Amino acid sequence: MRHRPLLFTLALCGALLNKPLVAATLAESIDNDLPSLMTLYRHLHQYPELSGREVKTAAMLAGEARKLGFEVTEDVGGTGVVAMMNNGPGPVVMIRADMDALPVIEQTGLTFASKVTATTEEGMETGVMHACGHDTHMAGWLGTARQLVKRRSEWSGTLMMILQPAEERGRGARDMLNDGLFTRFAKPDYALAFHNSSAAPAGEIGYTPGYTLANVDSVNIVVHGVGGHGAYPQSTKDPIVLGSRIVGALQTLVSRELDPQDPAVVTVGSFQAGSKHNIISDKATLLLTVRSYSDQTRQQLLDGIARIAKGEAIAAGLPEALMPEVTWKQEYTPSTWNDPEFTRSTAALLSQHFGSERVKEGKPSMAGEDFGRYYRADNSIKSMIFWVGGVPKERWDKAQQTGEKLPSLHSPFWAPQADKVVATATEALTVATLHLLAK
Repeated sequence: MRHRPLLFTLALCGALLNKPLVAATLAESIDNDLPSLMTLYRHLHQYPELSGREVKTAAMLAGEARKLGFEVTEDVGGTGVVAMMNNGPGPVVMIRADMDALPVIEQTGLTFASKVTATTEEGMETGVMHACGHDTHMAGWLGTARQLVKRRSEWSGTLMMILQPAEERGRGARDMLNDGLFTRFAKPDYALAFHNSSAAPAGEIGYTPGYTLANVDSVNIVVHGVGGHGAYPQSTKDPIVLGSRIVGALQTLVSRELDPQDPAVVTVGSFQAGSKHNIISDKATLLLTVRSYSDQTRQQLLDGIARIAKGEAIAAGLPEALMPEVTWKQEYTPSTWNDPEFTRSTAALLSQHFGSERVKEGKPSMAGEDFGRYYRADNSIKSMIFWVGGVPKERWDKAQQTGEKLPSLHSPFWAPQADKVVATATEALTVATLHLLAK
């Protein structure tokens, strides 16, 4: 009997199995796509747009999704984009990336550094920069979409890829939900996202089951008083002294009113009062950031701030008409909850794929991220956001040895090792999604 050539036999077997004969591994496929993704990344980095104004950014990425065969809807909840692909029966997996940049003047020294300027909603003229790395999020989002389209034969279900505006304002997810994200399109069974990290070496994946990011509230306290000459304090009610008492008393909210195992932060970031050495002002303004995890703790802190401000004013002898005004924005960022079982199983999958040295459980962060709103909209959704380290390995190792402080997220100096972030995130999201939608 004459034997057929080996390659022919392998090709026949491959055809019978409905799989390509020579398929590049996922990592190789991403590596081949990386130059194109990095070109996109550099463009997004060089031409950032502020929250709610991501018009050109959204249009560019919507066009890329259409090229891949997605059914794309723009202007969802403002500038949001929803790209849907139905590939047979099965679960709905939502993958989200945020698009907005920050009012920061870039100082990274990159050849493609942003020189964009804009006027903020508050009327401030400023530079604009992707200082939180959302440009890597978008590039990873597109990279994942491309890989999943290439592997349509390997999965069944619905892919729901969304681009969200205004994360930095804490309102983008809310606005997309209010515009019918889960009713006009689909309610996801699973929701995935990643965030680049300035606190881990490039390519390392971090995860936290349960609470992973915090409630973030901005609180204003206007402290009233009776102004006058600095030489005659007895005829005044000094709002600076009263404000200082309030600042001191606020520290007891966390240290004496909360369970020590219930993390929270009350920080007075600004204390504004007075205009001249010898004038006692009639007003002081305190600006606070307040952070917590549970809704109960959040409310306890907000109620406590109002109580302390009024109590100190009463102790200072102010009349009812001059009680402090305590207000907080309704547009707060809610905490983010990673479904513990789903998070641990996904982390185990990624650990098996990448190796345990690259996938590590971490502590919750007091930073804020409005990705948590999607789970809050429907608690049946299995939700997870994970971190992808962005610090170049050599710089990370040096910092561990010398104690050098590295730029943080939102720093004008933050420049992640973008190729490593994008490649790692693309691979992780693809692996996770293929598992969830496996035939």
